[in-house]
Amino acid sequence: MKFRYHFQKVVDLKSNEKTQAEWMLSTAIGKLQTEEEHLMQLINDRNNLMNIIQSAIENCASISSLQEMQRYVYHLDECISRKNSDVEHAQVNVQRNQSFLNGKVIDEKVWLGAKDKAKGRFQQEMLLREQNDLDEMATVRFAAKARAN
Repeated sequence: MKFRYHFQKVVDLKSNEKTQAEWMLSTAIGKLQTEEEHLMQLINDRNNLMNIIQSAIENCASISSLQEMQRYVYHLDECISRKNSDVEHAQVNVQRNQSFLNGKVIDEKVWLGAKDKAKGRFQQEMLLREQNDLDEMATVRFAAKARAN
């Protein structure tokens, strides 16, 4: 007789939910990495522009070109500020997805543990039945030998 777990569909569902939670976490981490890379690019652009402004000041650039570069620095500062906010939101999303995944992992472990216990009970019952069958066969043989004598 083969072991058949009555709640196997629940176990499968919990496993699928965990897999979906892993995908969601992976997507959130990818989004966070993209946001962080974009932020670093903006910071690098700002630093490069500040170096250009410094050298333009040393080379006696016109006031209008310096003002235009300074306006671009302000624009980059605003972009950096918004991107910092995007990074924070992405970090919160990663944490939320990590917590969600942890819950799904625990659910799956609970159901797998219940399945393992049920399988252990089933195997124990099968061994007991087998032992009872062997005992009965031995009793029948003994009785048959006793009658023959």
